[in-house]
Amino acid sequence: MQNKTSDVSEFVVAGAGIVGLCTAIRAQRAGYQVTLIDPNSPGTGCSKGNAGHFATEQVFPLADPALLPALPGMLLNPLGPLSIRPRYWLRALPWFARFLLQMRASRRQHNTRVLSALCQDAMNSWQALLAGCNLLHHLQRAGNLLVFERADSATVARQARQYQSQGVDLAVLNRAELRSLCPGIADSVTAAIWFKNTGHCTDPFALSRALFQQFLAAGGHWLETGVSRIAPGTPHRLTLQNGAVLNADQLVLSAGIHSQGLCEQLGYRVPLEAERGYHLNTRPTTMPPIAIASYDRKFIMTPMDRKLRLAGTVEFAGADAAPDYRRADQLYQHGVALWPALAQAPDPRVRENQWMGNRPSLPDSLPVISGSRWPGLWFNFGHQHLGLTLAAISAEHLMALIRGNESPLARALSIDRF
Repeated sequence: MQNKTSDVSEFVVAGAGIVGLCTAIRAQRAGYQVTLIDPNSPGTGCSKGNAGHFATEQVFPLADPALLPALPGMLLNPLGPLSIRPRYWLRALPWFARFLLQMRASRRQHNTRVLSALCQDAMNSWQALLAGCNLLHHLQRAGNLLVFERADSATVARQARQYQSQGVDLAVLNRAELRSLCPGIADSVTAAIWFKNTGHCTDPFALSRALFQQFLAAGGHWLETGVSRIAPGTPHRLTLQNGAVLNADQLVLSAGIHSQGLCEQLGYRVPLEAERGYHLNTRPTTMPPIAIASYDRKFIMTPMDRKLRLAGTVEFAGADAAPDYRRADQLYQHGVALWPALAQAPDPRVRENQWMGNRPSLPDSLPVISGSRWPGLWFNFGHQHLGLTLAAISAEHLMALIRGNESPLARALSIDRF
């Protein structure tokens, strides 16, 4: 691994998760000499533990009025699909106040349009980025399923129409069609929506590491340290945690949940919250061919190299709280209910199969892809549970901004919206 401390860098990306990695590679392709900085090894954190699903069908923001009737019960259940730890209630209230405001019809429609526009080109952006790195084998582009156990046909049809209204390519499958596409699915599943223009990654961490190696091979510089202080200017002056000082002509803050503290140094108060997610790795003898999400159970299972990853749930407890791995373990019973072959495999509920990560989320479910009041200082963070999905297209949008080509989405994604 290459390490470098330099007095001057043309282009610095602070954050080596999947969003930062894509940003660094796009900057290299634009002709910049790039330095990538992170206190942790590239691709760890959420980029390692995510569900591996390129979820371009998820065009609806999390702030949904339909949540309101179920919200009290969900929040009181510590193992439910959405929970807030009791000690974190007061800390979370300002974020949830903003979240509730995003449920207004006008805001929800606006946020849906923006999210749909990002998702529409996300797969093609990934295709182009990976083709340029000879890494297309990391993208399995065969769609995914949303399965229904208790919903009637009218509910399934209504859900399908909602997605189709945003241009999502899909097919509604009956029981026989579903079993033809996905042998091994449980008999309790009565119908499914097959999203055709999505895909999955068989190893998100391997993808991140492959992108990092591509970055180094193209002449990129790597510093395994964090940013302590930023003094914006011409150039921007970064004091690093290892004591070094780095001057950057162009600086992108792409540090996930840790972007909030760096933004505060610059005078930006961004309502970024840790939307904590969990996964459980299992090893059934047979695998589903594509990722399967559950409408009723609110989780997803994704076939990966030598494992089936069960992922989901939303927990608000703060970025530094200890994980509650019961939230990972309870995914197992849902997995067995949908994929009976799991019951024949060794029980996965041991520490080596459990994971928790802090997804950086904003109340409107939109990322920040933005310039700042200082020329050459940029932001690319806040992708909530769509970090993998939107990493490549976000890097494209940011590089367009840097070139002076402002997109129609620029205002909606600006840091000044808060």
